[in-house]
Amino acid sequence: MSDHAFENTYDLSNEQLQQLDEAEDEMLRNNLGKAEDILLSMLEEEEDCIPVLNNLAHLYGRHFSDFEKAVELYDKVLALEPDNAWARDARRRYQRYVGRD
Repeated sequence: MSDHAFENTYDLSNEQLQQLDEAEDEMLRNNLGKAEDILLSMLEEEEDCIPVLNNLAHLYGRHFSDFEKAVELYDKVLALEPDNAWARDARRRYQRYVGRD
């Protein structure tokens, strides 16, 4: 039985889960630089971590309006996991802003 109330699909460590929670909390508090720092440091540890890439893309697209960077990160997610509907839909939304369909 898992220690979590959800399925840990990506087999993230407890530390990674805590860091993701912390980054999401910082986003909610509008401490966007802190959230970015947490996510970028996580990416240094594991550059292909899909939950981190998704959260970072969300941060850049929704909060920083850096649509190019958001699309770039969602492209990376989709290269790793082509069936990721969340990334595909979010990428499509931001592609409209950068003129790439």
